[in-house]
Amino acid sequence: MKAALVGVDDTAPPETTPPAPPVLLYEARRPTGRERGPDAVIEAVLGFAAELRDIGAERFGAPAEAAGVAVPGIVDEASGTAVYAANLGWRDVPMRALLSERLGGLPVALGHDVRTGGLAEGRIGAGRGAERFLFVPLGTGIAGAIGIGGRIEAGAHGSAGEIGHIVVRPGGRACGCGQRGCLETVASAAAVGRDWAAVCGDPQAGAADAAKAVASGDERARAVWQNAVDALADGLVTGLTLLDPETLIIGGGLAEAGDTLFTPLREAVRRRVTFQRLPSIVPAALGDAAGCLGAGLLARDLLSTEVTA
Repeated sequence: MKAALVGVDDTAPPETTPPAPPVLLYEARRPTGRERGPDAVIEAVLGFAAELRDIGAERFGAPAEAAGVAVPGIVDEASGTAVYAANLGWRDVPMRALLSERLGGLPVALGHDVRTGGLAEGRIGAGRGAERFLFVPLGTGIAGAIGIGGRIEAGAHGSAGEIGHIVVRPGGRACGCGQRGCLETVASAAAVGRDWAAVCGDPQAGAADAAKAVASGDERARAVWQNAVDALADGLVTGLTLLDPETLIIGGGLAEAGDTLFTPLREAVRRRVTFQRLPSIVPAALGDAAGCLGAGLLARDLLSTEVTA
């Protein structure tokens, strides 16, 4: 669990367009304590938020004017509800209301973790200036955030952008969603690590080890890597065919491999496009701070809405 205090440079002239980007003032991490159950996780989040509020008031002379929080799973941003998060054991948690109450009535914005990361990448990161982009972090799973005109599309039911559950290998590995052959079962960092561990015989090996082996010229690692790259390219081409983005932003742990990933991925996508316009394929710029910065942007948007309402 990570949290941050995000500020805005208020020395910029009011007519500045676009608004001054947020500045990271302070950040901290805490364990979720999920082994103690879902209620304990909720209390940990609420306590952490209150701690952050107090630190802000003490260090910067004034409490925050709004709070933003990003959570995993299915999120109903309109009602402020964390609908479902398998790893945390949450179902229908009224997170926005609980946080606002703990923070003395402070306005709170709730967002999906990947969509908030995509919001930050789109406004102040690798997608800045792109009217349409697709942000895809490659971690334990694969998700996506669809950027359109400075906002992130949530979909009718809060699940837009779940590119990790596009079936790219019909009849393949079972996925937690109930299907087989989903993109994240082949091309996530977890999948690459699992496949490389099976090939090299080291059960502790992960995706970073696979990337190092690829860079050193290990042919076994190259085969594992290319299998993941090909599956990822298949999924991305489906996404760009549907969305026609200017930019594909790839983040998460697997993107840390740099050119070891991006060189073959760009070529694999290029080979697959026919009538589609080939987008720029770029690494994410904000790293694991993207979610916190995106939550800060949601909070700032909330204040802007209140001012103009």
